[in-house]
Amino acid sequence: MSTAHQFNAHLEKPIGSGYAPVNDVQVYYEVYGEGKPVILLHGAFMTIQTNWGELINELSKTRKVIALELQGHGRTPFSERTLSRVTLASDIEGVMDYLNIESADVVGYSFGGSVAYQFAVQCQQRLRKLVIISSAYKTEGWMSETNAAFKAMKPEFFTNTPLQEAYDAVAPDKTKWVPFLEKMIALAGQPYNSGDENIAHISSPVLLIAGDNDGLDKIELMKTYQLLGGAINADMSGLPKSQLAILPAQGHVSLMSQTQTLFSYLDSFLD
Repeated sequence: MSTAHQFNAHLEKPIGSGYAPVNDVQVYYEVYGEGKPVILLHGAFMTIQTNWGELINELSKTRKVIALELQGHGRTPFSERTLSRVTLASDIEGVMDYLNIESADVVGYSFGGSVAYQFAVQCQQRLRKLVIISSAYKTEGWMSETNAAFKAMKPEFFTNTPLQEAYDAVAPDKTKWVPFLEKMIALAGQPYNSGDENIAHISSPVLLIAGDNDGLDKIELMKTYQLLGGAINADMSGLPKSQLAILPAQGHVSLMSQTQTLFSYLDSFLD
């Protein structure tokens, strides 16, 4: 559930880029700016630019931004390796090792958010703060209509879309487009759950950002916020370390176009 809405966004040239050899894949990364490291994880079928083009320009003014392209996405080559959130979370840690980053903030959108949740569960000692944008750590976190849409996806739905255009512009082998889609669609149809108890034990502060009509089940979102220590009477017990923001009149796709609003939330929380 994503689109290349920022495909034409102007993105400054990275100060570094390359491939990190981790877990039998070559994970592509780009580095922007200087300061405390923040890792960005894109949505399904997307590239660095299509997901983060505008936000990187803002975040990199005061931070070291490391943007990754997950297995099969963008410049990261297609792999026959089994695709799973557990493995992708391990890839993130491998890239951190490769770049000598001991700990970092992690920001994930949509599919990247579910991977970010899993990273928080697997690698808590490497995580400073976590930002989840329009995502869930389990299948039940999405509305039933959303899950039905995941299961109904077919490769031909993506033909000649901005997503394919962005992929073709950077992929090392454009002939892998359909096999890549098939892997992602198969994963989207599988139930997943990082575990309520595991989420409750995330020690890092977490910022949850959602659109009011973005396909997330808002009752489950509030349960997630409660697991993270939120939804309390702060006047009596003080503010929790985690935060929740729901943007009005926003869907799953339009939410990511709210660059200045998202940046203001991220900038304040990460500081």
